[in-house]
Amino acid sequence: MNVQDYFIFGLIAYLFGSIPTAVWIGKAYYGLDVREHGSKNAGATNTFRVLGKKPGIIVLLIDILKGAMASSLPYFALSAQITLPDNGPNAEQLIGIGNVQIVASILAVVGHVFPVFAGFRGGKGVATSLGVIIGIQPLAALICFGAFLSVFTVSKYVSLGAIISALLFPFVVHFILKNESLWMTLFSIVLSLLVIFAHRKNIGRLWRGEESRMNLFKK
Repeated sequence: MNVQDYFIFGLIAYLFGSIPTAVWIGKAYYGLDVREHGSKNAGATNTFRVLGKKPGIIVLLIDILKGAMASSLPYFALSAQITLPDNGPNAEQLIGIGNVQIVASILAVVGHVFPVFAGFRGGKGVATSLGVIIGIQPLAALICFGAFLSVFTVSKYVSLGAIISALLFPFVVHFILKNESLWMTLFSIVLSLLVIFAHRKNIGRLWRGEESRMNLFKK
């Protein structure tokens, strides 16, 4: 892989991440900017609160999809260019593709948090993070999503579920999946810190007992 690959797929990933799903759906179909209501966040959780379940689910799925597309695109595009030897894939080339995927994944989440298409005021990056992990480490995504659901179901705090699953991600990669790649280790730590940083205000509200609860299953 060369610098051009990192730049091209990193830029594409950032633009994917920058698609402000909640903002565009809120303005197009409801005539309001979700960033001016509720928690003033352009993510799926605030969309559920402000606009309701249907738009909330749509935003959630699109935000996951854009992350999965951003992290998967380098693999499908670059692997098609690899000349495979008779005895199997070239491990060095596949590792290079994986590294491009990692860079693209980080930039997709950065795009969601700081979207160029919405004045750099975006969401917390949770759904997009889940999407990029699905594209790179599907088993880790499943484990972390299970942890999120467990914490959220018990506590009714979306933010707490997101923070716990973000903290868990590097440990899953290292201890459960037995990762030996330095790039993957750094990726898991950076992604975890990015999501936690985006939730810094939520952490303060949780500490003070001021965080809002949510019940997505309530009619």
